[in-house]
Amino acid sequence: MPDERDEDLVAGVRRGSREAAEQLADRHLRACRAVALAIVGEVAGAEDVCQDAFVYAMGHIDDCRRPARFGAWLRQIVRSHARNHLRDGKRDRMVSLDAVDAPARGRSAERADLRERLLAALRTLPEERREVVLMHDLEGWTHREIAERLALPEGTVRSHLHLARKALRRLLDGLRADLKE
Repeated sequence: MPDERDEDLVAGVRRGSREAAEQLADRHLRACRAVALAIVGEVAGAEDVCQDAFVYAMGHIDDCRRPARFGAWLRQIVRSHARNHLRDGKRDRMVSLDAVDAPARGRSAERADLRERLLAALRTLPEERREVVLMHDLEGWTHREIAERLALPEGTVRSHLHLARKALRRLLDGLRADLKE
């Protein structure tokens, strides 16, 4: 079953196959997590959003008009759930520091400040660029994997990554110097 195409797995879910649903979840979890994290900004909230979105998607599987594009359909549901999560105030307005690194317990106030500056800079990026930079630099995805999961040309992924990094460098000017001190 691991080599089955998404459209075959969607057909299996429509017939009631729990195994097909699990395979779809396994296949698309990383991309969904990166999308949710890019919007919500904290790991726990992103995990909640992904779980809620997947349950919703399985309950509305008949609404997936293009099963071969299940991943794109699911990520759109994740985006919608993540925005609802923010709108409904299901998180603190301050983004958790665990989105980038372990909590700052026991670390200096300076390190926490630098981490906050990084998160603030990430929040300024357009959503799609934030998704790409998080998938690539935080999750370790290749350009091709990101392109496939986000249904973008690989060149567009490279461009988004370059522009996101350029913006982050500009916004975080002096961060490297602060880290060395």
